[in-house]
Amino acid sequence: MSNNKHTIVALMQDRPGVLTRAVSLFRRRGFNIESLAVGHSETPGISRMTLVVEAEDVEQVTKQLYRLIEVLKVSDVTNDPTVEREMVLVKIHAPPTNRHEIVALTSVFDAKIVDVGVNTMVVEMTGTPSKVENFVEVIRPFGVKEMMRTGRIAMVRGAHTHQAPADAVEGGNGYATAPAATLN
Repeated sequence: MSNNKHTIVALMQDRPGVLTRAVSLFRRRGFNIESLAVGHSETPGISRMTLVVEAEDVEQVTKQLYRLIEVLKVSDVTNDPTVEREMVLVKIHAPPTNRHEIVALTSVFDAKIVDVGVNTMVVEMTGTPSKVENFVEVIRPFGVKEMMRTGRIAMVRGAHTHQAPADAVEGGNGYATAPAATLN
């Protein structure tokens, strides 16, 4: 990853408008968000967001993210040992004459064929961002009709965890919440 790309992981309350306010902090600074993935975390009512952003220094923005009352934890994991994954769905031109070769390539990349049409195939592939990029470049000569990539998700390796602070359930960061057991 180049020096000006940072991977940021943030935990936040599942509340309307939180994602918009968080992303706006980056937008106002003119930072390009290369990818953004958000989903449920291990704690009910808490979402985990992974952003890849192009910026010389994201420290000020991460500090401002903490000011958002619903944001519980923010980490720049760019230099941490992480497990990173991305998924791509690719619809490719696949007349019967090319299918054998496409099936062989999907096997090499541990990809799955998830749909077959008269002259198309939809292939799903999950891997490191660079492996996904390599797969897309190898499959591109067949004719990419549509493509959707999820963006990077990241988790720090080993015993270090990126969890909501223990007091998040009891109103961490000044936000009154219900106990985790009651959040659905």
